[in-house]
Amino acid sequence: MRSQKYAMLKQQLAVAAQFEDYKEAAKLRDSLRFEDAAKYRDELKILAPHSLLKCSSDATTLGIRVQVRSVYIESRSQPLKGQFFFAYRIRITNSSQRPVQLLKRHWIVTDGNGRTENIWGVGVVGEQPVIFPKTGFEYSSACPLSTPNGRMEGDFEMKHIDKAGSSTFNVAFAPFSLSILGDDNDVLL
Repeated sequence: MRSQKYAMLKQQLAVAAQFEDYKEAAKLRDSLRFEDAAKYRDELKILAPHSLLKCSSDATTLGIRVQVRSVYIESRSQPLKGQFFFAYRIRITNSSQRPVQLLKRHWIVTDGNGRTENIWGVGVVGEQPVIFPKTGFEYSSACPLSTPNGRMEGDFEMKHIDKAGSSTFNVAFAPFSLSILGDDNDVLL
């Protein structure tokens, strides 16, 4: 279907140019470009789905906001050996009315080949921080990959600490890209 439409647009463009109807030719040219862009966009989604993500994310769950930013660290990477090193910074802000404690983390790391690794751990960077209302906690860490791009997502298990027996809850952080190309804002939070 798409190739028939494309061929028809090309034929109409040739006719418009032959009759020197440049206004119509310009419209048809733009339609062809749109068709080309749509084709390449669809192919890009298949070939490099991670490149469509930004190297940052921002999500809020139950008043807990998690902002993430990643950057490629060229000085620690060895591309010829398939070693790509990415740093990321996470800012967690408690906009709720209750203090929380970060207990555990769960990362889902997917490399450019689609290989996924789940990583669970206690706390973050050796801490289980308590985050009081209207305050935050920030930390930096890193992720090595064997491909020049990938993605990370996951969640933190947290607990309100102002009432005994409070149940835990998960705070998600949205997917973000790990890319040697970065994006517009290659600065850590």
